[in-house]
Amino acid sequence: MLFKYALPKFSNHTIVVNSLIAASTFTFIAIILGVVIRVTGSAAACPDLITCLEGWPFDATQKIVVPFLHRIFTLLSGFFILVSAFVAWKWSSNRHIVKLLIIAIFLFIFQVLLGLYLGFQISGADSTLLIGFVASENLRLLSAFHLTLSLTIMTLLLVATVFITSVHQTGFPIHWMKQTSSYTWISMATLIAVSLLIISGIVVSTSGISNSCRGWPLCEGLNLPLDLDGWVNLFHRFVTGLSVVLMAVLVVRAWFFHQNQKVIIVTSTAAGTLLLMQIFMGIFEFYREFPPYLQGLHIATAISIFSLLVILTVSSRFVSHNNGLSRSEYQHGHNRQGLLRDFLMLTKPVVVSLLLVTTYAGMVLGGKNLPSFDVLFWTLLAGAMAAGGSGAINQYIDRFDDERMQRTSRRPIPSGRLTPGEGLAFGVALCLASFYIMVAFVNLLAAFLTLAGMFYYVVLYSMILKKTTVQNIVIGGGAGAIPPLVGWAAVTGSLNVPSIFLFAVIFLWTPPHFWALALVRRKDYARAGVPMLPVVRGEAETRWQIFLYTLYLVGLTLLLPFFGLGGGLYFILALVLGGGLIFSAWKVWKESGNKVAWRMYRHSSMYLAFLFAALVLDVLI
Repeated sequence: MLFKYALPKFSNHTIVVNSLIAASTFTFIAIILGVVIRVTGSAAACPDLITCLEGWPFDATQKIVVPFLHRIFTLLSGFFILVSAFVAWKWSSNRHIVKLLIIAIFLFIFQVLLGLYLGFQISGADSTLLIGFVASENLRLLSAFHLTLSLTIMTLLLVATVFITSVHQTGFPIHWMKQTSSYTWISMATLIAVSLLIISGIVVSTSGISNSCRGWPLCEGLNLPLDLDGWVNLFHRFVTGLSVVLMAVLVVRAWFFHQNQKVIIVTSTAAGTLLLMQIFMGIFEFYREFPPYLQGLHIATAISIFSLLVILTVSSRFVSHNNGLSRSEYQHGHNRQGLLRDFLMLTKPVVVSLLLVTTYAGMVLGGKNLPSFDVLFWTLLAGAMAAGGSGAINQYIDRFDDERMQRTSRRPIPSGRLTPGEGLAFGVALCLASFYIMVAFVNLLAAFLTLAGMFYYVVLYSMILKKTTVQNIVIGGGAGAIPPLVGWAAVTGSLNVPSIFLFAVIFLWTPPHFWALALVRRKDYARAGVPMLPVVRGEAETRWQIFLYTLYLVGLTLLLPFFGLGGGLYFILALVLGGGLIFSAWKVWKESGNKVAWRMYRHSSMYLAFLFAALVLDVLI
């Protein structure tokens, strides 16, 4: 047999939903790449229909990468739209989904033809006038129409996805469409406002007319603009303000009356956070020129807001008639004591503090000096938000396990002091904001390292590794090892071999630290079904592994000076600290009972903080 296990069998509903999600995702990426082409003026760099180079090999150094990827993702989008329509027609009993997808297919065909026409027209235009499509007023109008069609196609796909998922989960009959709550109407109004915001924003940024309106609040102080370009800028500002007001209403209503409805509170909070970040990026662009990667992020953010609002609008049609809070429930829920403390506890502040110590050490070691105040402030702020947001999402994911564990049963979500939706929405908002702060005030590498750390902890560790393998802590330790890399990248803009050794130190520190805790709480982990080492392989093996990994860790810390990290002072301090940690680990190995394991757990936390403090001290003295 080639396979030991049979391939998993998926239900017809799962196949339809997965194909729709794939079609929506590829369409989303294709739209972003298409707008990046317009902003950067790279359409003419790819005249060949298939390879962009009329042959291979592909030269990624040329300006054809984005147009080439745009065509690839457009093909993938079209393929999955066809697949979605076929599987919906074959297996879905809901004919409305099929109708939506048939419309999407015809729009997609027209969209492709229009895109080819625009590409050929631009390829023949004056190369000095390509950026922003200012070579032709007709091309500008067609480009805006092209974008509108793209958003329409994605809207149809998202509506179909949410529709079939919600009908399957709620069992609502089709006549739900005749019922519309006030929240749905506000969502629809916000969606229209944001659509106008996106289109007007792209017209302003790609046509080069932003300089025609540099005043505030109007283009020339309190005077109305005198030309069409000024009115376009003014309209963009108006729909921005309208979008902010409507979005604020959505978010406030979600947090006050829809705490029990995860899709409402999480989607509205994410969209609201992204809109604030989008406006922030727009102001950033207003006062200083965007680098190309920030233009791409600005576009991706706008399309993300639009997508979230589509999901929110359709979802609210299903859930707004079910499980909403009554007035008495609202008053009871918002008279809760210690609400701010509960949100703080979601962030795991002790863990965040330790991660910030390692981040700061990475900054000092990378820059060989104290970092500037602005870089220090924004890096630590964004780092705290990223770590805290990841911790909140982790508590949402682990909420059922936390109920069964004595150590975690009093956390805000399992104890009922916060709803799961509130915890998840709070975590998502912090994570999103942290990434944008890193991009705007630090640098792109630090931002993507922060994003990688959040993904590593939330997805790879919390959702995949934690309950599937005894090596969960060993592999998952990489998430906590990323902060010093973020600090290093924040001040240098790059990474090198010494910075990787900082990662390795925390990577080796994580297993003995958490295995010591697992020894103390092994019954908790067993009840929750978490395959920690003491649960799966027993106490004796765990105690030996703690001692072994501690030897690896201390040995690595003593090698750091040979790779440019630390000098004589650090070496002496690391030797003393390492000797103490090895002694604690040896006692765990040789003595039974939870006291020595708990002492090792506490000792190892202080050890890591003091070790990185020694590295900083060695640089500064």
